[in-house]
Amino acid sequence: MIDILMITYNRPEYVRLSLPRLLDVCPTDARVWVWHNGTDRATLEAVGQVRDHPRLHRFHHSPTNAGLREPTNWLWAEASGEYLSKVDDDCLEDPAWLPTLRRAHTDVADFGVIAAWRFPDCDVDPELMAPKLADFPGGHRLLRNHWVQGSGYLVKREVIRQVGPIAADESFTTWCLRAARLGWVNGWYHPFIREDHMDDPRSPHTIYRTDADLAARLPLSARSTGVRTVEEWTEHMRHSARLVQAASLDLRHYQGWRLRRQIVTRRIRRAFTGRAPW
Repeated sequence: MIDILMITYNRPEYVRLSLPRLLDVCPTDARVWVWHNGTDRATLEAVGQVRDHPRLHRFHHSPTNAGLREPTNWLWAEASGEYLSKVDDDCLEDPAWLPTLRRAHTDVADFGVIAAWRFPDCDVDPELMAPKLADFPGGHRLLRNHWVQGSGYLVKREVIRQVGPIAADESFTTWCLRAARLGWVNGWYHPFIREDHMDDPRSPHTIYRTDADLAARLPLSARSTGVRTVEEWTEHMRHSARLVQAASLDLRHYQGWRLRRQIVTRRIRRAFTGRAPW
């Protein structure tokens, strides 16, 4: 059994696309859990349109915005599936997503958190990522990285048993790093399985066509990095793609004095420019 979480909030345009797509691409032994944050009527109505779908297993409504950590830990604690996942409400998964990742998990015991890829082809740098491509038994290949985005991934239950829930002071990224330190192999399946990230202004389904669109519903990561225009938001996406392709596989870079240096550098940049790239 595979248990999959979708957290919905206040973007009905996305939910009308993402939730039906998720339900339709799920195999018969997958269950979708929906946690809705807030009271946006249009988004609740979009969820209500699929409440009778046979793959929709549980629905929870939080009148306040509980964020991402609490719903994720809720799924991990309540679900009984051998594999667990989360798909963001601004993402559309490829139909091959779950079958491919589950087959890889079955064949490779060391795989921890493996995921679909959300960046367009123009962001892929073959030379940059070549040293991180690795082959595994069963004909599987990963673009290795110690963390992946918090959407479109598949993780073994055993990883969560070992690592535990996401702590109050950490992100999904730092949780993945904890898994990597325990020896689990994380990364993106390659050739890439596509995830259409609709928050990327280059997606054909994005709601961010103009700067006014972005200002009206600024994504959390855009707000935290000082982004204010569609051009800046697009550049942030490009920067994120380059960062993960170039990120070190040496775990020492994410702890101790190296981590403290990165944090200080980010704070200084934010102080002088108003921006602190992810």
